[in-house]
Amino acid sequence: MIHPRMTKIAYGGDYNPDQWPRDIWDEDMRLFRLAGIDIATIGVFSWARTQPDETTYRFEWLDELMDLLNECGVSACLATGTAAVPPWMAKRYPDVLRVDFEGRKRKFGARHNFCPNSPTFRHYSRRMARKLAERYRNHPALTVWHVNNEYGGHCYCEQCEKAFRVWLKRRYGTLDALNRAWNTSFWGHTFYDWDEIVVPNILSEHMSREKTAFQGITLDYYRFQSDSLLECFQAEYEEIKAVTPDIMVTTNLMGTFKGLDYFKWAKSMDIVSWDNYPRYNTPMSEVAMRHDLMRGLKEGLPFMLMEQTPSQQNWQPYNSLKRPGVMRLWSYQAVARGADTVMFFQLRRSVGACEKYHGAVIEHAGHEHTRVFRECAELGRELAKLGDTLLGSRVRAKAALVFDWDNWWAIEMSSGPSVDLKYLNEMLKYYEAFYSRNIPVDLIGVDTPLDRYDLVIAPVLYMVKPGYADRLKAFVREGGTFLTTFFSGIVNENDLVTLGGYPGELRDLLGIWAEEIDALFPDMSNRIVMKASLEGMKEAYQCGLLCDLIHAEGAEVIAEYGEDFYKGMPAVTRNRYGKGEAWYVASSPEKAFLRDFVQGLCRTRGIRPILETPEGVEVTRREKNGQAFTFVMNHNDTPQTVDLGSSSYRNLLDDNDYSGRTEIGPKDVWILTGRI
Repeated sequence: MIHPRMTKIAYGGDYNPDQWPRDIWDEDMRLFRLAGIDIATIGVFSWARTQPDETTYRFEWLDELMDLLNECGVSACLATGTAAVPPWMAKRYPDVLRVDFEGRKRKFGARHNFCPNSPTFRHYSRRMARKLAERYRNHPALTVWHVNNEYGGHCYCEQCEKAFRVWLKRRYGTLDALNRAWNTSFWGHTFYDWDEIVVPNILSEHMSREKTAFQGITLDYYRFQSDSLLECFQAEYEEIKAVTPDIMVTTNLMGTFKGLDYFKWAKSMDIVSWDNYPRYNTPMSEVAMRHDLMRGLKEGLPFMLMEQTPSQQNWQPYNSLKRPGVMRLWSYQAVARGADTVMFFQLRRSVGACEKYHGAVIEHAGHEHTRVFRECAELGRELAKLGDTLLGSRVRAKAALVFDWDNWWAIEMSSGPSVDLKYLNEMLKYYEAFYSRNIPVDLIGVDTPLDRYDLVIAPVLYMVKPGYADRLKAFVREGGTFLTTFFSGIVNENDLVTLGGYPGELRDLLGIWAEEIDALFPDMSNRIVMKASLEGMKEAYQCGLLCDLIHAEGAEVIAEYGEDFYKGMPAVTRNRYGKGEAWYVASSPEKAFLRDFVQGLCRTRGIRPILETPEGVEVTRREKNGQAFTFVMNHNDTPQTVDLGSSSYRNLLDDNDYSGRTEIGPKDVWILTGRI
């Protein structure tokens, strides 16, 4: 539970009354009550309002707002306001301003506009966090702390360059160790003094933003920048916890945001929160994967849905409306996959600037007589009715997908083998195979314990970090099933190739070695031809992108390539290892292969779908105190028939009992109690 005050799925979102005259606040409270709003994120971009100069702090407006929220039964998710520096700070202390990838010093403007290694920013942000904590430590509305906002972006200024050298000294100890890790003998880069190291950008090592001459240098800079922003969060966190140790602290993440290592960040957060902004046509499997990733950051603990839009977005090329029922449906999708809050950006639509057309519970019309408000109010009533039934419940999975930011960074800054190799695309293909069959799957990091799982899949495990191969071997040796794919086991944590043949440290576990890697053009493909009979598999499937040319070294050949000069070479292998087995898929297969193959792997491990449903009907489950809550969500525009079997189940949303073949309406949701 986020806070004892929260006795239900918290419902609300970002509220910016500092942008509005005081007389509107009371009307907002009336509308909040009508909509069932019980939590408001406040002060996210309030630094300039709250601190007009170095020594002056003006909290009176915030005092009044906190009191007003409390009187109306609305909890405060209180932000520190440090996501954008005030103009006076940028003017007087230019060290707070970033230098971009092209080496240009930015002026004041926009947001996320601070250098994470600026002494000025670190000083004033800590001070603000401490003052807020001291002022509101005993305020009854205070429920959760929200530090900064959507951290992101890199800086390439001189102070970052100096801090990078310090970070490198801590990581490597000596220049000899650094030179070995970066392979600096290539192109005459050997460093003899720490001050010779410069930031890797378009002025130094990069040919473009993604492509760099020295992957090891840029990989470490990505790590350093993620760590630098994390230190900013940790600094404010420490000030807050020193004063309010019992109040949870979070910052809003952004799902599959590439720039920050969220598994590392989650270790410093009391609760994970994130902002969900799919497009109108984003595949629902992609949205579901992001929810599952956020849940996986803290090994299955519930998370906060901090932001979504009630209707349309503002910054996409085509900002479509959410059709009737979609906001409710997508809100319950978040809850179904582990969210203990449903929150919006924003509660009242801004009157000006770049988000004035971003959706809100209270539209520019300013009253409750809108479709969006009616839908929000109806969802508010449903969440109130559910009460604490779902709070703290957990999603249980026996299968897991390994997700690693370092691996992502390294793959996509590689100088080969294919520009079309995208880490997220391969992750999504494997995730969709579980999603389409309604089989629960966790997304885990390389530090997550494996012993709770029966099946672990690590798509494109290009980078094998120290000790991870041994952990995978122990998992399989004790009876686990492990699967990895083409372009795996290639490099160590410094992006240096593991010599002796691919897949490096995974070679004996997989019972294969890879001799070459063929990169296929977009209009090229090959075939995976099944050699062994596996239940539910067709005779052949298409594959493409990359094809590893592998040799079996004890592994059983399950399928072979059907085309080209490597026709007949292994394409899918299985290696018995201890009590378990390790699989290798040597190319990027079509969707049908993965659906059939993953379902077969799950079947052999006793991992079953929660329900068999038509395409577009998503099913997942949360559990609490021995009680199961099965969410059935119809993403289709037409009714669909779901077979519940002979037992009867109560739908918590309409109090009706369902059994057998039952029709679920378009965009509708069921929450069924009992085991299926």
